[in-house]
Amino acid sequence: MKNRQPYNLDRVMIVYNIIQIICCTYLFYEGVIFWTAKYKLFCEPIDYSETKEALHTLKLIYFYYILKILDLADTVFFVLRKKFNQVSFLHVYHHTGMVMMVWGAGTYLPGGHGSSVGLINSFVHVIMYSYYLLTVAAPSMKNSVTLKKFVTQIQILQFLLLVLHVGSIVFIPDCAYPRWVTAIFLPQNLFMLILFVDFYIKNYIKKPKQSAQVKKIEEECSEIKHNLKKNGSATHFVESKHDYHSELILRNNKTSEIFNKSR
Repeated sequence: MKNRQPYNLDRVMIVYNIIQIICCTYLFYEGVIFWTAKYKLFCEPIDYSETKEALHTLKLIYFYYILKILDLADTVFFVLRKKFNQVSFLHVYHHTGMVMMVWGAGTYLPGGHGSSVGLINSFVHVIMYSYYLLTVAAPSMKNSVTLKKFVTQIQILQFLLLVLHVGSIVFIPDCAYPRWVTAIFLPQNLFMLILFVDFYIKNYIKKPKQSAQVKKIEEECSEIKHNLKKNGSATHFVESKHDYHSELILRNNKTSEIFNKSR
């Protein structure tokens, strides 16, 4: 793989993203029906019966679990396209964690209060895979910082809502949903919230400042070079040109140090 050219998977990814959008839209639609017509907003108990509604809920959870396994294809696409920088700890932890969490929930806690995870996550994934589809169909959109920030902000909002919703059962007396669940799912969602906030700060707050610093240094050095050419003698210009390059290297090194410390 090291010496191979990256695979062009544009057509495959277009089909994949469309499938994800359709599946996530379906799950979100079904989830909205349950949560608006049949579920309470807080402390909805788990229905372990074999009624038609309970079995339908179980089928939806199983379908959601299959979809979380399908999400792992994202990592495969990154590797085949040699986008190794996108196979980050956040990416791997999030996708593997979701598979394990949904398996546990579907096996021991099918439905009830905790199903809000599937509802909110499906909505977020409709937006996320629509963005991915857009960047494949229109490659120029990959450079849109506004869209990238928006998708990350939606992810942050997702985990903030889940932290609040999962954590709420601790403070509600006589909650019919198992309280011990918060010991597992609350730290998980809180950790994901922290990871996404950290990603957002590093990529959309600190990086623009660093880019502005580099641009300022380049402009200053360009001005120095222009003035030397205009006013200096030939000998002085050669010496000053050496000083100019030294100054540029020094400043770039300082900027690199600042950038590395912030990572």
